[in-house]
Amino acid sequence: MEESKLKKALTPIGLWAIAVGAVISGMYYGWNYIFASTNFLGAVIALVIATLFYVTFMFLYAELATMTPSSAGPAAYAERAFGRGTGFFAGFCYLVESLFATPGICISVGAYVHNMFPAVPAVIAAVGIYIIFLLINCAGIEAAAKVGVIVTAIGVAGVLLFSAIGFPSVKASNIANMGDLGGIKGIFLAIPYAVWFYLAIEACGMGAEETRNPSKDIPKAYISSVFTLLVCAVLMLVVMAGALPKAEIIGTDAPMAIVITKLFGADSAWNIIFIIIALFGLCASLHGIIIGQSRQAYCLARCKCLPSYLAKLDKNGTPINSLITTSVIGMIFVLIGSVDAIVVISGLGSALMAVFCVISWFKLRKSEPNAKRPYTCKVITGIICAIFCAIVTISTIYSSLTQGILFYIAIGFFALAIVYYFLVCNKRKGSFIVESADDD
Repeated sequence: MEESKLKKALTPIGLWAIAVGAVISGMYYGWNYIFASTNFLGAVIALVIATLFYVTFMFLYAELATMTPSSAGPAAYAERAFGRGTGFFAGFCYLVESLFATPGICISVGAYVHNMFPAVPAVIAAVGIYIIFLLINCAGIEAAAKVGVIVTAIGVAGVLLFSAIGFPSVKASNIANMGDLGGIKGIFLAIPYAVWFYLAIEACGMGAEETRNPSKDIPKAYISSVFTLLVCAVLMLVVMAGALPKAEIIGTDAPMAIVITKLFGADSAWNIIFIIIALFGLCASLHGIIIGQSRQAYCLARCKCLPSYLAKLDKNGTPINSLITTSVIGMIFVLIGSVDAIVVISGLGSALMAVFCVISWFKLRKSEPNAKRPYTCKVITGIICAIFCAIVTISTIYSSLTQGILFYIAIGFFALAIVYYFLVCNKRKGSFIVESADDD
């Protein structure tokens, strides 16, 4: 069968690289708008809320991913719990998340490249880097995994190095002079940017069918990934808040470059080194999310919910048409989007996807209590996750309302998806649930 041709090549380190890699760019850009509506205390509260959600969500998601190891990810879990229609919409939410996330990353790459080489237009650099990683992924999952480990390791090392060098320049006055908390509204508006520290970590689950031993490797990867990102997030929040005045933090798409330039000067070797490191971090996320979005599109097509040409695999077992198509769409968004709006719209897709996963977890615990679960999280973990998932989702929707036309475009996507399913997909047979036996 077509789905059996996906090549099993991923190990725990490869999955860790996809999960952390998909997110690590969130340390380098995007999150800095967290201070636009609140002060440092509000940002910390927002980060705590986002962290409590994602830490518990990863335990819950690991159970779902090992119970139903399909590259369709949320679509498969939601279908198993509520049926194919719910599965389609859950998968579509992930597509919205990833298709908005990749252009945000590329726009920031363009900003960093333009900072280092002013003669290079930012938009040219953004589209160029997208094309490069599209070609890398076209070479197959083994090559993609090797590149992913390298760029992710450099991205994490960059955060640690930046924190070590920037910490001595942290000034309490910068943190103290960030204005008012902004009340509940200020914190609510900050939460979607705190989520950016973790957004897209679930990309790891999209490689379930390409993992050698999903029941053991996926939990290892998820748990280690979320704690890696937690350490990086805390370091970046503290160092950035203390190193720059608030106005400078929220006035750039390349915050790390601004700090390093201020510390060492625009012509220093450190400035060039950190821009290059930042580019690796950004590229790690681009790489990881390209893998996730292409596998999701492939699974939607395999389930006969998208055109069948997207389900085509090449000789390397790579969903080549899905790779190219989703990447072209991402490049179009690069040309028309702005980073702060993209962060929120991508977060909207992520929040809705998470809601489907959480309610699917509760439903499956009730409807299939004796089902095989290679990894099981505690009920209290699911309850805590549900509470903070609700908070994150409400704040994300609230923040999305402030984005004007892009919010309504996103809502239009979801509305069209519902209409499309009932007019087209509902007449076709197919399933997102594909058994992926562990290797011995």
